[in-house]
Amino acid sequence: MNTLTVGVGELRVSGNREDALVTYALGSCIGLIVYDSVAKVGGLLHYMLPDSTIDAAKAAATPAMFADTGIPLLFRSCYELGAEKKRMTVHAAGGAQVMGSADMFEIGKRNQLALKKILWKAGVLMRGDAVGGTVSRTVRIELDTGRIVLRTAGGAEEVMHGPPRQ
Repeated sequence: MNTLTVGVGELRVSGNREDALVTYALGSCIGLIVYDSVAKVGGLLHYMLPDSTIDAAKAAATPAMFADTGIPLLFRSCYELGAEKKRMTVHAAGGAQVMGSADMFEIGKRNQLALKKILWKAGVLMRGDAVGGTVSRTVRIELDTGRIVLRTAGGAEEVMHGPPRQ
């Protein structure tokens, strides 16, 4: 299996069944995973902030850094590889408040709200999520099966979606 790492403020899509997409250390950031089980196309976005209007130049250069520019780009990139909106499943992880009550900006909560608002406006429902709390997470999708594996900081891997490991 080819593991493709998605860094902070990045997205990756693939139609190669041998690929797995992974992103690490989702604290207040959100990892959004989309998958079309017929086309075997999947994508993973690791966005940091909810709204690109705070820095238009940064959003133009790195649209995956923001929910409002990264989420539409993720879907469009999957469509270019043959995915169809009606067949896609959507999962999210992250959006934690890792600094505890000292997090006065509440980026994790704001990232969650942006995600829900953008998906709602697009008529897309999430199949599952692991958001909120105070721990960081790592998430991986295996494109052959659509299996999504989640690991919390200091915890064991758990299957978030798809078949268990054989």
